[in-house]
Amino acid sequence: MALTDTYNFDNLKNESETHIFNELERQLENYPLPICRCNDCLGDMAAIALNKVEPKYRWSLLGSLYTASAIGDEEYRNSVRTAVLDAVELVRRNPSHDTEETPPGEGSIYAGGPDGAGAAGTGGR
Repeated sequence: MALTDTYNFDNLKNESETHIFNELERQLENYPLPICRCNDCLGDMAAIALNKVEPKYRWSLLGSLYTASAIGDEEYRNSVRTAVLDAVELVRRNPSHDTEETPPGEGSIYAGGPDGAGAAGTGGR
């Protein structure tokens, strides 16, 4: 019998995820180059960045106070910024799919928002 079948781990949370997602959103809002924003590419960016930063897991509300103080550290914030920047660049140069085709079931968007507005000359791709 698996541990997860017996015990509930729903409260176990990596606070680094929230910070990586927020930083990824912030950096992509003003990203100057055409970049794919499909689910696969965004997932790759997040996973790559998360693998580069120290995880900050918590279990309880008290644990969230501990992780909040650790995440408030300037060195940690810089590591999040750098990890996201590196991940965005890596995926931009090497997307996990052919840039001429949209991945199946995806609405890939280059240098635009979720409304589908792409960069000039890209035709949305």
